[in-house]
Amino acid sequence: MFLSQRFYRFYLTLKGLLCIFCGSNLLVADTDANSRPNVIMFVMDDLNDMVGPLGDKQAITPNLDRLAQSGVLFNNAHAPGIFCAPSRSAIWTGLHATTTGCYDTEIFYYDYPDLVSLQMAFEAGGYDAYGAGKLYHHRSGYVDLRGWKEYFTRGQNVIDMAYEMNSYHQDDVPLPEPFPYSPYYTETGREPNRHLEWGPIANEQEEDMAATKRANWICDLLGQKQDNPFFMAVGLYIPHYPNYAPQKYFDLYDKNTLELPPYNEDDLSDLPPAIRKQMTSRKRQHDELISLGALKDMLQAWYASITFADALLGRVLDALEASSYKDNTIVIFWSDQGFHRGEKGHHGKHTLWQRTTRVPCIWAGPGIAKNETVDATVSLIDIYPTLSELCNLPVRVDRRFDGESLVPVLIDPSMAEDRTVMVPDDEPGAYAMINSSWRYIHYRDGTEELYNVQDDPHEWNNLAAKSEYEPIKQRMQTSAPRVFAPFATSKNSLNLIVDGNSFHWEPKKK
Repeated sequence: MFLSQRFYRFYLTLKGLLCIFCGSNLLVADTDANSRPNVIMFVMDDLNDMVGPLGDKQAITPNLDRLAQSGVLFNNAHAPGIFCAPSRSAIWTGLHATTTGCYDTEIFYYDYPDLVSLQMAFEAGGYDAYGAGKLYHHRSGYVDLRGWKEYFTRGQNVIDMAYEMNSYHQDDVPLPEPFPYSPYYTETGREPNRHLEWGPIANEQEEDMAATKRANWICDLLGQKQDNPFFMAVGLYIPHYPNYAPQKYFDLYDKNTLELPPYNEDDLSDLPPAIRKQMTSRKRQHDELISLGALKDMLQAWYASITFADALLGRVLDALEASSYKDNTIVIFWSDQGFHRGEKGHHGKHTLWQRTTRVPCIWAGPGIAKNETVDATVSLIDIYPTLSELCNLPVRVDRRFDGESLVPVLIDPSMAEDRTVMVPDDEPGAYAMINSSWRYIHYRDGTEELYNVQDDPHEWNNLAAKSEYEPIKQRMQTSAPRVFAPFATSKNSLNLIVDGNSFHWEPKKK
């Protein structure tokens, strides 16, 4: 718990409040709507902790470094889900899957049509909300269109697919030559599905890439006169596979000198039986990349994608600096969850280990401390309550947030105290509990993992079976939920209905 959290809650209850209704969503709005900060949210996809501000010595991320130096870097921030859909549902609602039942690919606003999601709170608070790109899950029908003044897409083809945000599900984006490019496909004859696919894009096609168009749109908005405080959110489909980036970013990295992530050949031997079987099966991809001699090619493309996205962040920061809004705008940077690059023999996410859960989280702007690093554990579930307080947004009375406001720490980082945060798995009853010393994992079948992350940062030694660590496990379990919501309505039981420039979901007829 952060030291001044109770003070801030007390402060909020003493404010003069005015009840208003936003549609069917009961909100409580503060009477003072003036002089509130603007917000720019820059979102990446699958970006793990392999960036300069989090200590990676190989990543070239000058603009992330620049943002961190101008604000507060959370060194031990964790995603609220193990892949895109549940993590983003949690961030935009401020509620864990254990509360909503959105553990997998469920659509949160179908089961909770009255739930006030983040952009709706901004709209109710007098903000103009602008969205672009992958802010929600990227598949068709996942974008929550409510509350946005405008949601940018690069063309009508995206809208016709119910806002499909996968940059490579349409034919209007540049591809590498040849396509596919990765030896995982070219040397095996597999039909490309773009997992473990990478390659350079011609430099002259950079402005045609979906990510560039999204960043440029935000830059254009910053050059225009805004009549109201604004919330601008841009989501890049990077470094989500395929790892495509302009050639010049590949050229920044000599693949022959890149160091591969630490890898332990015996890493899976002490896992519980079910997860060991699952990960042993997944390890076949890693072994095949080794046989193809492709690991360093893969890593070069990964870093090139990250540096490309960093350059687009730089465009947005430059546009803000050149605008009249530079002194009254908060900038937030986050990624929905991380991604394994060979650790535990895995190339992907969907795990409860560090490389999936640890993500960059940076805040900068008026009233926020500068060039500070917070080592205390936080979660991206904290984003909504933090913005709610920073921007004086209408107070939600439909339900409590599952996260905590980080405002006291953003103002004075020395006030941070470590806490234990949760990452739900993709089914009820399974989760990880994480703090700066320990990671405890509990699977639905009752099996466990426990890692001393101070002594074993790579999580190679599972201590769960050792009796002397039983008190640690029990202490970590005290922070876990007592009740797990059942699964929300499965997407597979719904039909997506496209209606002009909008869409909705309906139950399938039995």
